[in-house]
Amino acid sequence: MTGNPNLVSPFVADTADVDDRAMLGEGVKVWHLAQVREHARIGAGSSLGRGAYVGPGVSLGENCKVQNYALIYEPAVLEDGVFVGPSVVFTNDVYPRAINPDGSLKSADDWSSVGVLVQHGAAIGARAVCIAPVTIGRWALVAAGSVVTRDVPAFAIVAGVPARRVGWVGPAGIALVEEADAAYRCPVTGERYRELDGVLTEE
Repeated sequence: MTGNPNLVSPFVADTADVDDRAMLGEGVKVWHLAQVREHARIGAGSSLGRGAYVGPGVSLGENCKVQNYALIYEPAVLEDGVFVGPSVVFTNDVYPRAINPDGSLKSADDWSSVGVLVQHGAAIGARAVCIAPVTIGRWALVAAGSVVTRDVPAFAIVAGVPARRVGWVGPAGIALVEEADAAYRCPVTGERYRELDGVLTEE
């Protein structure tokens, strides 16, 4: 049986731990000591850096880049083109406890996981923590070291603890320049945007 010669098989480092039930797309790279749990889906062209963790059932779109030691707990969903910086953490437990009130060890049946949704093209800076449930809008930028406790609008730059919007950003990753009448322009591409009631839209 002849396969498609244009397909690029996934690369998995010898020291990586990828469950047989995980699904890796064409050209995926899983580097040293990374772990991909059962039923996780990693889209074509994505890469997982050294020591990254992807929990059971987590979904990554195509061309995502997850840097070293990032922890992505289920049921997180990353759309296409998402960047996750080194040591980023996506939580999944609103009321974390090791034990129940009676002192018994908590099991999987004693809590319900909640996830982080990161939309198309967004970027999460190094050591940021995203507290689920939360949505990071498309092309948004979370500054390094931030703690995200509420939804981030599309194109927003957020920073701090807790993270708050400090500007707007376009797909090029450069802060937009404010012009008159709530208008913004990307200094790289020239694309123009307009803000209305805390929402940025392309013109």
